[in-house]
Amino acid sequence: MKEYVVLDLEWNQNPYGKETAEESLPFEVIEIGAVKLHERMETTASFSSLVSPQVYGELHFKISEVTHMTMEELQEKGRPFPEVMKEFEAWCGKEAVYCTWGPMDLTELQRNIAYFGMENPFPRPFLYYDIQKLYGLFREGGKEKKALDTAVKELGLEEDRPFHQAYDDACYTAAVMKQLDWEKAEPYISVDYYRLPESRKEELLLQFPGYTKYVSRAFDTREDAVADRRVTDMVCTQCRKTMRKKIRWFPSGQKAYICLAYCREHGLHKGKIRIKKAEDGRIFAVRTIKPVDEEGAADISRKKEEARIKRNERNRQKRQEKKKNKKEEKRDT
Repeated sequence: MKEYVVLDLEWNQNPYGKETAEESLPFEVIEIGAVKLHERMETTASFSSLVSPQVYGELHFKISEVTHMTMEELQEKGRPFPEVMKEFEAWCGKEAVYCTWGPMDLTELQRNIAYFGMENPFPRPFLYYDIQKLYGLFREGGKEKKALDTAVKELGLEEDRPFHQAYDDACYTAAVMKQLDWEKAEPYISVDYYRLPESRKEELLLQFPGYTKYVSRAFDTREDAVADRRVTDMVCTQCRKTMRKKIRWFPSGQKAYICLAYCREHGLHKGKIRIKKAEDGRIFAVRTIKPVDEEGAADISRKKEEARIKRNERNRQKRQEKKKNKKEEKRDT
């Protein structure tokens, strides 16, 4: 039987700004809260512990304002992170399926684990459920990401505890999760990007209802990523055959590329590559492919033309600037 661990964290940050913050630990965990749900979405257990700060000895004013915690309380009632984390890991168990409101909690938890020199206990690849994303997808009909308190209000759930405390927010997240049609939501699992595939063999290809997602290994540069054939191949979401590109990959904004391809058996498909920065500063790619109709294909064609016009305008401005600089150089001599 599956056992879902619904997790929430509170963390502190350097009260004196990013410039003097610990580079490898921008956010220090100060509270871990979680509840367990079984497959019938009933709560079976709970976990709650404060963490005594070891890195930042003063609470950032915004953290204090939102959580209503004090440094004195954390030092008095909290325990060191490694101790709390080991206890939490044992409580979760080996087969836990993790659920969070948004992806940041898992990233920051793993950063804290690495900072304190602990072994990362999570599986690789690390798949989890982003309840914020699922709420937007199945309750709002789109991709808008709502705050947890907004979702609770929209659902008319009882607000019988404060927000912005880890255990209480975990309870609210679980309450929202129980309102989802889990049979529809369950296939839409998310991938944690803190630890990436280390080789081509480990790269991920996930199949979802209606689309596929591919996660690459890390590359030194964006150019290396988009030059890799595995990254740019367009593969049909149904028959898994390589498709012919009707519109080749073109930039869409600063961190994405778009493509249109055709499968003889299953029609038109849109490809999108998002370029992301890995934890070590390198680059990786997340590619999604999904079927589109003629209207969707026309939209891609329009975006390509807009991108071409913008590129030409940038080149024209560069040429004008170059001519201007040459004229100024001649005048100065």
